[in-house]
Amino acid sequence: MDYNTSRNMLILPEYGRNVQKMVEYAVLIEDKVERNKAIQEIVNIMGNANPHLRDIDDFKHKLWDQIAQMSKFEMEIDSPYPTPKKETFTAKPKLVPYTKGRLKYRYFGRIITKLIDAAIEEEDENKKSNLVKTIANHMKKLYIMWNKETVDDTVIIEKLGELSNGKLKVEKNAVLTDSKNIFGIRNRKRINHR
Repeated sequence: MDYNTSRNMLILPEYGRNVQKMVEYAVLIEDKVERNKAIQEIVNIMGNANPHLRDIDDFKHKLWDQIAQMSKFEMEIDSPYPTPKKETFTAKPKLVPYTKGRLKYRYFGRIITKLIDAAIEEEDENKKSNLVKTIANHMKKLYIMWNKETVDDTVIIEKLGELSNGKLKVEKNAVLTDSKNIFGIRNRKRINHR
């Protein structure tokens, strides 16, 4: 009996064993013209797996690259696109640089500190006051999301002053968004159905 475990490993399992066998057969075709005809038909068959994408140019490029990949880069193909190198598929991705340093208040995140820095550098006082109020409202939203409870505006204003080293202050007459309305939740009247 012929089990899958005894067969060759599938390079791109999403296309199945039959497509891989067709590519393996096309590698063996010596006549270049016949081989290119066979490859074109295999690309069409692979495109039928996603008919809504097969006419998009980038998708066709991807299919030709996958043919080269399934042939283990051994087949000479007259592709309408540059043939990829084996190294591009085997190279490890670059490491993602993570920002270092601890946050004083994790629930506010790094974006709030960047927004605070931008607000400190803003020279137009009108824009600056609007930005400070927006930052404070966003801080209140993040605080409520993290702690699952309402928060007094003075706590947020105090934390904003602390994070900005006293450089940003919310205007005295400014009122932050009410905790009930911060997520767009509105009180709805219940309708009794009888």
